[in-house]
Amino acid sequence: MAIRTISQCINACVIAALAALAGAVANAQTPPPAAAPPEATQADLTSVAALGWLDGCWAGTVNQRDFREQWSPLRGGMLLGAGSTVYQGKTQSYEYLRIEARADGVYYVALPSGQRETGFKLVSIAADDKDSIFTFANPDNDFPQRIVYRRGTEGWLYATIEGKLKGEDRKVIYPLRRVGCESGEFIRK
Repeated sequence: MAIRTISQCINACVIAALAALAGAVANAQTPPPAAAPPEATQADLTSVAALGWLDGCWAGTVNQRDFREQWSPLRGGMLLGAGSTVYQGKTQSYEYLRIEARADGVYYVALPSGQRETGFKLVSIAADDKDSIFTFANPDNDFPQRIVYRRGTEGWLYATIEGKLKGEDRKVIYPLRRVGCESGEFIRK
């Protein structure tokens, strides 16, 4: 059948283009579904590498308190870090941190301002939806007895200290975002 008018030509071209597009869509490959976070293995509980994602700077603000953590890259089987909290322009607290492998597991070691060094053993790595949850514990410490690092999506880190203080359950959550170490601007990673 011959095409006689311009409108018949346009209609034929549109129909051909739509058919080609429909064929391309039908043949397009759909991306695989997002993989669930891997189950933690016993090897993960003895390897600092499972926490290598901490490398960089993290910052947050709650109740007019600005807090920040900075972690160096994994080197020599250890992560080194420092944290501080500033309130109304003055440093309220600071601490030196390290995550290291020991003979009996991985430890989060904190040396807070004016206090003694305390170690918390990595006792579990769990997955919750898309988040990874790293729990360190020291039941003999006064407070906190647990430190939890929850690696969230969109560049979030939720650092939580929890346990009993004066016989009552206490929990403090520090929501942190990955930031540029120099600029302090949020980074998606």
